[in-house]
Amino acid sequence: MLKTIIFDCDGVIANTEPLHLAAFQKVLGEEGIVLLNEDYYRHYLALDDRACFQTAFAHHGIPLTQGKLAQLVQRKKAYFEPVLRRHLQLFPGVVDFIREAAAKYPLAIASGALRHEVELIVQYGGVRDCFQVIVTAEDFLNSKPHPEPFLKALRLLNEKREDKIQPHECLVIEDSFHGVQAAHRAGMRCVAVTNSYPPEQLSAAEMVVESLAGLPLKEVESLFNPPATP
Repeated sequence: MLKTIIFDCDGVIANTEPLHLAAFQKVLGEEGIVLLNEDYYRHYLALDDRACFQTAFAHHGIPLTQGKLAQLVQRKKAYFEPVLRRHLQLFPGVVDFIREAAAKYPLAIASGALRHEVELIVQYGGVRDCFQVIVTAEDFLNSKPHPEPFLKALRLLNEKREDKIQPHECLVIEDSFHGVQAAHRAGMRCVAVTNSYPPEQLSAAEMVVESLAGLPLKEVESLFNPPATP
């Protein structure tokens, strides 16, 4: 039985992945590193800022100290936030879907973005009150495809409950194949939205949809129905 839904944020709630990409390209370009669009979507999209910079520097064989890493994260934040405020767009139908789901289930967000970025997005969409828990890059060590972000969100949800929710009772909504992997590694089921990748790259998810707009909650709940007996 479905008991909770955990949302990714970038690429699921808000159309922010192109904005993140541009900010990463700007900072890395200042370091003499070229980040191609296709490389970002293939290797970086589901990572938090720290992991993105670590991966880029390692790929180019450039040493990276913790102090330098912290500086890079702050520079990216300084570039990204003004652009986010000017160009923030939510995906069609996402607010209605969140509100319908929140009326029935406890909801959480597990995102690799920074907390102030996620808070800005949900406040902009008027859905901050729908989420009991928000887990962001500051809250975990291992970014997706590691299951830690989703397991942390579930643990925090369960801290508020006497009847504990089990991973197999959780649904994750994601936009990346790394996110789908993380959900499955956490023992959770996943609906993937094709906002960032084509359906064939998300086929491991239990359900792949073009949009949350008009998606019936009952259709999502059906993923948790017991198999019909012959």
